[in-house]
Amino acid sequence: MFIIKLLVALVLALALAIYIVNLNIKSKVPAITDATSAPYKNAKFHNTSPRQPMAFTDTAALWVRFFTEKKVDTTPNITIPVRKMNRADLEALSNDTLHLVKLGHSSILLKVYGEYWLIDPVFSDRASPFQFAGPKRFHQPPISLEALPPIDKVLISHNHYDHLDKASIQVLLAKTQQFLVPKGVDGDLVDWGVEANKIITFDWWQELQTSQGLVAFTQTQHFSGRGMGDGNATLWGAWVIKTPQESIFFSGDSGYFQGFKETGDKYGPFDLTLIETGAYDADWADIHMKPEESVQAHIDLKGKVMMPIHNGTFDLAFHTWHDPFDRVVVESERRNVTLSTPEFGQIFSINTLPPLTPWWKSE
Repeated sequence: MFIIKLLVALVLALALAIYIVNLNIKSKVPAITDATSAPYKNAKFHNTSPRQPMAFTDTAALWVRFFTEKKVDTTPNITIPVRKMNRADLEALSNDTLHLVKLGHSSILLKVYGEYWLIDPVFSDRASPFQFAGPKRFHQPPISLEALPPIDKVLISHNHYDHLDKASIQVLLAKTQQFLVPKGVDGDLVDWGVEANKIITFDWWQELQTSQGLVAFTQTQHFSGRGMGDGNATLWGAWVIKTPQESIFFSGDSGYFQGFKETGDKYGPFDLTLIETGAYDADWADIHMKPEESVQAHIDLKGKVMMPIHNGTFDLAFHTWHDPFDRVVVESERRNVTLSTPEFGQIFSINTLPPLTPWWKSE
């Protein structure tokens, strides 16, 4: 009898611990009462093409894969080239064009006619709610958050841990003027200490005219969630940035769908598309693109040059770490698409994009 009581107590204690941890990490979503362009029903956002729910057996099989399938070459056996930079390097850049730096994974630093913008800044060691477990960085960022100059805008595509990093936001909140986020994501930012008047929430197809040009939030085919019970409670999407002279597209995360062509027809052509190319698998093909689909998305968007992102920093799938690069190069050559593959920390301008350079094959 004592053993049974002890086991019951342990189970209850474990359940309570999980409940408390989940309360801390799940999204703090404000009430969404106004109409939205994105399908919204029963307090959940939905894709325009509804996803086929996974059967319980399929979900169980996927979890079995995660715990039992042997991963091969999913982490680099080379030193990832990272070009260190500092604030002086950024301040030396001209204020008469758009400059870019790929910081890691999908994190991008822009200097937009003198203003510094960050997209999906993730500077933590792990893309996880915990820094003792979860996908660990292959390399450090080329600059620390503390060394960055004051930031005019932070743009967030959705609330997954490899795109919305609590620790990074808490450092940035004191040096950032505006946070541009999907509907519902403002709840977490306020909970983390960001002043509400610094936050602008976006619906699909919503636009903001800034001193440097147009920013628009467009649809993708994905999902959201940071804990148990908050799935799809906040919106997800992509960013369009159009200055008087240049136009870029940042995909966020997405499966391939008709929406890329709609965005291309409405806002294209784009001088540069930053397209998700990584973390794909047949078991979640509707929410992450294969490299061949990423190239097709670039074509649909009427892009001139494509830069593959969402790769080279975290192990988030079963494919090899270099497979996204290898496959996107082959497909881009087949489709006559111009690729730009800068090293992390390499500073360049929209008018002088780096050529295709296979740094992932370096020794």
